[in-house]
Formats: sequence, C-alpha cells, structure tokens
Amino acid sequence: MHTVLTAIVFLPLLGALIAGLFGTKVFKGLGRDADVYGEHHAHAHAGGDGHHGHDGHGHHGHYDGPMWPMYLTTALLTIAAILSWYVFAGFLHEPHAEKVELLRWINSGALSANWTIRVDTLTAVMLVVVNTVSALVHIYSLGYMSHDEHQPRFFAYLSLFTFAMLMLVTADNLVQMFFGWEGVGLASYLLIGFWYKRESANAAAIKAFVVNRVGDFGFALGIFGCFLVFQSVDFDTIFAAAPGVAGKPMHFLSWEIDTLTVLCLLLFMGAMGKSAQFLLHTWLPDAMEGPTPVSALIHAATMVTAGVFMVARLSPMFELAPDAKSFVVVIGAITAFFAATVGLVQNDIKRVIAYSTCSQLGFMFVALGVGAYGVAVFHLFTHAFFKALLFLGSGSVIHAMSGEQDMRKMGGLAPMIRVTWLMMVIGNLALTGFPLTAGYFSKDAVIESAYAAQWGFAFWLLVAAAFCTSFYSWRLAFMTFHGAPRADRETLEHVHESPMVMLIPLFVLAVGAIAAGFVFKDYFIGHHYKEFWGSSLADNEIMHLFHDVPKWVVWSPFVAMVMGFTLAFLFYIRNTALPKALAQQHEPLYKFLLNKWYFDELYDVIFVRPAMWLGRFLWKKGDGVVIDGFGPDGISSAVNDVTRGVVRLQTGYLYHYAFAMMIGIAALISWFMFGGAH
Repeated sequence: MHTVLTAIVFLPLLGALIAGLFGTKVFKGLGRDADVYGEHHAHAHAGGDGHHGHDGHGHHGHYDGPMWPMYLTTALLTIAAILSWYVFAGFLHEPHAEKVELLRWINSGALSANWTIRVDTLTAVMLVVVNTVSALVHIYSLGYMSHDEHQPRFFAYLSLFTFAMLMLVTADNLVQMFFGWEGVGLASYLLIGFWYKRESANAAAIKAFVVNRVGDFGFALGIFGCFLVFQSVDFDTIFAAAPGVAGKPMHFLSWEIDTLTVLCLLLFMGAMGKSAQFLLHTWLPDAMEGPTPVSALIHAATMVTAGVFMVARLSPMFELAPDAKSFVVVIGAITAFFAATVGLVQNDIKRVIAYSTCSQLGFMFVALGVGAYGVAVFHLFTHAFFKALLFLGSGSVIHAMSGEQDMRKMGGLAPMIRVTWLMMVIGNLALTGFPLTAGYFSKDAVIESAYAAQWGFAFWLLVAAAFCTSFYSWRLAFMTFHGAPRADRETLEHVHESPMVMLIPLFVLAVGAIAAGFVFKDYFIGHHYKEFWGSSLADNEIMHLFHDVPKWVVWSPFVAMVMGFTLAFLFYIRNTALPKALAQQHEPLYKFLLNKWYFDELYDVIFVRPAMWLGRFLWKKGDGVVIDGFGPDGISSAVNDVTRGVVRLQTGYLYHYAFAMMIGIAALISWFMFGGAH
C-alpha cells in the first residue's frame, strides 16, 4: 500500500520534471507519426488559424516538436488516477487511516515537520477527484492543444499543478499543506499566463497570484498562531490539544480574544483566497484567460476546492470555534448568491461557468459552516464531475466555433455538434440539481442542512442562488445551441464535432455527473456516514438532523430549478426580444450585474491607485530627488564636479604654474605680516 500511495503522489511530479526539462531536447523523432487525433488533422481547419487549441486568439505556428512529453505525462496521470480509485475502493469497504513517512523535513527547536503522506477517508476522496479530473484534462488536451507550439511546457505545468495539489491533500501538518498550497498558486500562475505574449493573460495571472497572496498571508499567520498556541504544526497534536484551548482568550495588544476563533478565522482567510470567496473572488473570472483545459482543472477539482478541503481537514478545530463557523456560513451564503446573480448576464461562455463555480463553492462553505462536513465534501466530489464536464464541453464548443467565446455570436449549434450538445445538457442537469443526477443529492443536502441548522439567512440565499443557477445554465444552453445561428457564414461552415480524444473525457465525466450522487450518497451522507468518514471529519448532529427537515424545504431547490428553467425558456426560446427590453428597462441593475457589482472598480480606487500613487511618489521624489540628489548619486556627482575643477587647473603651461607660485608666496607673506602680528 505504501508503494501505491507514493506512486500516486510522485508520478505526476516525475512526468512534470521529464517533460519540463527534456521535452524539447531529446528523442526528437519519437511519436511524431502516431496520429491520435483522427479527423482532427483532416479538419486542419481550412479556415481559421489551424489550431483551436488557442481559444482562437490567433496564435501562430503548427507544432512540430516531439510528441512523447504529452503521452508520457498523460500516461503517468492515468496510472495515478486508476491507483487512486483502487485506494478509494478500499475505504468504501473498510475505512482506516495510515501514514507513510517519506523523510524528516524541518527540525528546528520545537518545530518539527516531517514529510508524511497522510491517507484517511477525506484524502482518499480528494485523490480520486484530483487525479481523475486531471487525467481526463490531460487526455482532452491531447486534442485541444495538439497545434500549440509550447506543448511540452503546457503538459509539464499541468502535471506540476496536479503534484502540488496532491501534496496539499496528503499533508499531515500545516507546513506541508502550505507547501502544496503555494505550489498550486505557482502552477496556476504559470497556467493562467500560459500564452504569455498576450497582455490580458499576463494581467490575469498576476491578479490571481496577488489576490491569493492576500489570503495566503492570513493562512501563514494562522500557521504561526497554531505553532505559538500548540507548540506544534502536526494535525493530530493540534486536534488533541484543541479542546483544552477552547474558550480560552489570548492577549493581543490591548484585546482579549478567543484563541481558537482567531486561529480559525486566519486559516479561513487562506481558504477565502484560494476558493475565490466573496471579497477575494475577483481573480477567478479573469483566470479564464488560460487555455480551456486549465479552466477545467483550476475550477472543477483542484485549486478552488483546496479551501474547502482545508476547512474540512481542520474541522475538529472549527467545531470548537462557533463564531468562526458562523463567519464561514455568512461568507459562503453571500458568495453563492453574489456569483449566481453575476452569472445571469455574462456573455462569455467560460465566464458564466466560472461564476457558477464561485457560487457552488459558496454552497460548500455554507455546509462546512453549519457543521455538515460530509455534505460539503460530497458536494465537492459531485461538483468536480459536472463542472469539469461543463468546462471541457464549452472548450468543445469554442473549438467548433473557431475560437469564438461570445454566446451572442453562437446559436443553432445543436444539430451540428450533437455529442457536445448532449454532454452540456447532462452537465446542466447535474448543476441545476435535476432529480437523480449528482448535483441533486449533494446540492439539496447543502440547502437542507442550512435549514436544519436554523440558518434562515443562508437557506433563503441558497434557494435564490439555486434559481439563478438554473436560469443562467439554461440561458447558456439555449443561447449556444438553440434558436437561429448568429455566427457569420465562414465560421458556421467550419463548425464540426471535436475529435474522439476530446470527447472520451466528456463521456467519462458525464457518467460521473449522472451517477456519482446516487452511487455514493449512502457512504458520504447516509445514516452510516460515521463509519465511512471515521475520524477524518469532526462529527456534528446536523448530519442527522438534515434528513428530517419539512417536505417544503426538500422541494424548495426543485421548485427554484423549475422556475429558473421556465424563465430561461421564455426569454431565450419563446420571446427572444424580452431580455434586451428588460435590460434597457432596468439599465442600472443590468449594468451593476454586468460589471460584477463593481468590485474591480472599487478595489481599483481603494487599493490599486493609492499603491500606484505611492510607488510613483517614491520613484520620483524618493529615488529621483533624495537618493539621486543627496544620496550616493548626489555625493558622487559633487566629487566629480570638484575633480573637474581641479583638473582644469592642470594646464601644462609653465607661466601658469609660475603665476600660481607667485600668488602662493604673496599669500604666505601676507599671512606672516598680518596674521602673525597677534
């Protein structure tokens, strides 16, 4: 078992290192003639730029380098995914926990952090989610990125990203978790800015990195605080000591504040940044600048769920800090509602799905905050399947449309790309919570647990978010696939179904989107959930109570879903003039939502401009006037001036020197005559 666990974690790293270091240098000819794409090359996109892998942003060049890096990384990831399911299956039969110590890592005074793979039920679930989606994204990218000239770099980044995420979910202490956490941040920066020649991609990558730093600062402080209080960063040690600290205040400056509440809030700040929660969410939609497979990886299964995983892992601490849990509920509920409202009016197909992710993460945090930890992880698990399906499906649409992402320029695509259409519909049904799909079991459980915990505020916001989710999901489907085609003739002539290498991952994810909820619900949130989760999650009575909520609560998300579908059908199929008329009638509200509640503009005024002003002031005044004028530069220029003056005296003419000597003698005599008299 130890070998299996080590292989799961390190195979992606091995692939990343080999592809990254040697991807373009050795084995040049290997695998070039193998045509895995079938009709993809035949379609070499007679019109258009010949590689929709670039989201149609006009990147030039056909890839002529070695093909082995992408096959190697994909093969290693697929092996890791299969092994993850093997490990997960073991936990379904007999939940247990084990640790594999890899090496002694940090040992300094009281601080001891070993590099250990910790595997319990929570880790096993995350291994399946991360590796399955990552393997499918790798396979999908074989087709999607087939024409990209920087292919080895792309696959190396993808595998590195997966390794960092695996480091995070197998962590046995806070330092190791932070290492994986920052690794994910770095890899996401590299992937979002993959097309580095595009200004917008660079800006989006920097934005994601900087906003995440804000959250990570809180996370780092939380880790310092844990070490200060518990003298350890090891999870088991902290969980064992936490009840003894519960309710005890800590003295900070002149305040007495509850120790565990402060620690949990600081740690949650890290989760807010990584999981794009309200106030630290602004990086998420911009992250759409990366290639579509990256969007699927970042938004479906890995980076954004890191925050949810972290709170679930630290649930024994959060359980003892009720105020911190309340804060988690409030932030989660606001995020779920806020992102769902913004998603209503977006026109970029990938941005709609990005806001949908943001909203669903809000659902997960509400479940965590009310103590339904199993429900939160269940929603994380099901969400990974249908959200990856939607992202990769949207990539298939973009591919068919020669890189077009604006839904206003689509329409009527269903007959031309039937398979993609069907996959997107399945993803939508699961996302909106259609009965018996994956989302139905997990999303409704979140809403029911919010009601059971007597959080009326969160319950109603989640129901409103469920209504919005249904509306924007079907709006996306109707605008893209139905109605009259709105694309130009040239684009429509080239609309074609994606190659099999891109469709197979969609089929696999569709199976998960339909069946994951029904198959696993009894394990995750059924009456025997305690046996399944073991000691990996804190227990809370909400996990029992939410099964007994009134019938109208159980039906409320379904009613919201039907209303959202009906409204979308009315707007985008029956009477297509309605949305425009409504937007004009309620222009301020429409603009407010279209501009994402003006958060970017607000942050620009509050943070960006003052920072720019300060930077410019220090540059012009501090650097220019003070340092250049009076500092080292100023002194050196003064010395230069003096030297230049002295050099001028050295003319080389004898009579000049004789004249100078005469003046000197005159001065000496004058001094003796008048100065010496005193």
